[in-house]
Amino acid sequence: MELNPDKRELALKFVYYGPGLSGKTTNLRALFQTADPRGRGRLMTVDTADDRTLFFDLLPLFLQTSSGLKVKLKLFTVPGQVMHNSTRRLVLAGADAVAFIADAQPGERQANFDYWRNLGENLRENGISTENLPLVIQFNKCDLADGALRQEIAETARNSRRPVFAATAIRGEGVKETFSALVSLTLERLDREHGLARSTGLDLAELLGSLARTLEGSRAGGPR
Repeated sequence: MELNPDKRELALKFVYYGPGLSGKTTNLRALFQTADPRGRGRLMTVDTADDRTLFFDLLPLFLQTSSGLKVKLKLFTVPGQVMHNSTRRLVLAGADAVAFIADAQPGERQANFDYWRNLGENLRENGISTENLPLVIQFNKCDLADGALRQEIAETARNSRRPVFAATAIRGEGVKETFSALVSLTLERLDREHGLARSTGLDLAELLGSLARTLEGSRAGGPR
């Protein structure tokens, strides 16, 4: 969290983490396409020839509040290729919350497990507690999952202490739900541990409403 009381500005950092080609960048693109153009920045991506993220993607979203506090949500992805672990660790530094994007395709269970373990290692390297960190899990590409895996995802959702979402990000399904839950968890934690609402005059429910309106922006008739 970056809070500037004098300028009345709050910036939060969200990191999308997971195996290569699991759909991290697709999530950001879906959010960009649906967000109100007045409340979003430029989506910055750096891809390789095979359409994989080389360094990271960044999407900023801006929210207005009646308290006058300017809120900036910075969404990052990490590169999924194994050789870019140092970059993943660097991008995770200072993260306020993480969305773990797992690949729901058959045959990707091991990759999901490996990157979940890698996430824990890199969080510890950055001195970030995995116990207190707001974190949600999204199983993307559910349109390609078989029946057994869909049942497994449903079972995981019932038993996990973390919110779990099924998604098909290329169609925008489950994308906003994943991000909205992540923001809600983050605000709850910051308010609980740092008295965010009290210290800034921020109405947390109002901010979540502002986020919902921003993410519905283009559907309300704005340009895409």
